[in-house]
Amino acid sequence: MSTHRTWKRVATTVAGRGIGAVAAAFALVVAVLLGGTVAGATSAEAKPAGWGSGRWACAGEAVDPGNVNTDHDPKGCGGRGSWYQEPAKDGIWTCSGSPVVTGYVITGHQRTGCDGAGAWLHNIARVGLLTCPGSPVPAGFRSTTYQAGGCNGLGAWVLARA
Repeated sequence: MSTHRTWKRVATTVAGRGIGAVAAAFALVVAVLLGGTVAGATSAEAKPAGWGSGRWACAGEAVDPGNVNTDHDPKGCGGRGSWYQEPAKDGIWTCSGSPVVTGYVITGHQRTGCDGAGAWLHNIARVGLLTCPGSPVPAGFRSTTYQAGGCNGLGAWVLARA
């Protein structure tokens, strides 16, 4: 479909939805004309502030040191997706693909967490925790006994002192 036809279809649809939709479409066109693109949305556009102690970042942005991704919005950043970054803390659920901060291990898994992206429970490493597959083993610790039912059926290893 040609660009002209696509624009005409979008404009007709937006106009039929009222003045709010027209204003939003106009703002988008102005942003594109000023050098931005929908695909190039910035983290400031990911979601409004006020969610907590972290910030929203567009997909592909580096995670700030000491932070983990704790929520996912697949529609953020112009449809590219956005991730909410928060400082790591004991017992925090993080999204799949989030970095594991030094001194932490992965101890639980939810397939449906983070808006369907999957989530992992992060805990400060200590003796006796069950660690999931892919979890780092921090210095001073080692993995021991395997338990098939751990980490929501993925299997887990008991963390012990080295």
